[in-house]
Amino acid sequence: MSMAFTTPESCPALVLNADYRPLSYYPLSLWSWQDAVKAVFLDRVNIVSHYDQIVHSPSLELKLPSVVSLKTYVKPARYPAFTRFNLFLRDKFTCQYCGIGDDLTFDHMIPRSRGGKTTWDNVVTACSPCNLRKGGKHPREIRMWPHQMPVRPTVHDLHRNGRMFPPNYLHDSWQDYLYWDTELEP
Repeated sequence: MSMAFTTPESCPALVLNADYRPLSYYPLSLWSWQDAVKAVFLDRVNIVSHYDQIVHSPSLELKLPSVVSLKTYVKPARYPAFTRFNLFLRDKFTCQYCGIGDDLTFDHMIPRSRGGKTTWDNVVTACSPCNLRKGGKHPREIRMWPHQMPVRPTVHDLHRNGRMFPPNYLHDSWQDYLYWDTELEP
């Protein structure tokens, strides 16, 4: 019977705020084993849980942390930055016109050629075919309205949506701090 050898590189640490909530859900707040160990030695984090993996130095043996919590609370931003990824996350990675999740772009409801701005309340996720179909027209001209009207999301909104898309790897020690149902497929 062969045993799989776990390398330190395959042991990221889940990073929790001082209130034991993840700093971020999507992407999940993870540190490399080196960053986690450095933060332990700088006394910036508490170790909440360990892996079985041990690292050695000439004078020290240490189980790698699997979950750490910050000693000082970091107040999360209320509103996220407007980025392509955050827009797709707000709209749950689906076209707001037809509902598919492939070939995604973004669409200005009021086209830029007509004075529309690139802002949370004017841009929606759209697949390429719907974006091309709408073109430079106003939604009322083509009778093409998004399923959800665009709004500026809060960080909480994006965290809630991010929980719908769990990462491929979730260590057992992380389960108490995350809110995904790993029995269900996304």
